[in-house]
Amino acid sequence: DTSTNLMWAAKDNGSNTKWANAKSYCENYRGGGYTDWRMPAQDELAGLYDSKTKRIKVTGYWVWSSEMRGSEAAVFSFTDGRRDWGPQSYDNGDRALPVRSGK
Repeated sequence: DTSTNLMWAAKDNGSNTKWANAKSYCENYRGGGYTDWRMPAQDELAGLYDSKTKRIKVTGYWVWSSEMRGSEAAVFSFTDGRRDWGPQSYDNGDRALPVRSGK
């Protein structure tokens, strides 16, 4: 993403996952030979979302983000651009989408 200097994984993890597993997936992702992948912030996910062009295809409804509050974590919907919070133990439609700095 040249507008934000972020490099996104080409696709999400492809299956329902809890927050801790999503975080681990992002941190252990090795796309493009890079080893510094991480879980994105909710604002970064929102910056990637474009309802008209579908800049990225997500296989679930929500993508986990790095923000937490107690036992909940922030999620972002690539279906309709909504932001929300959900239990970290939830895994119904939640995906992991790694990101890294493109610099």
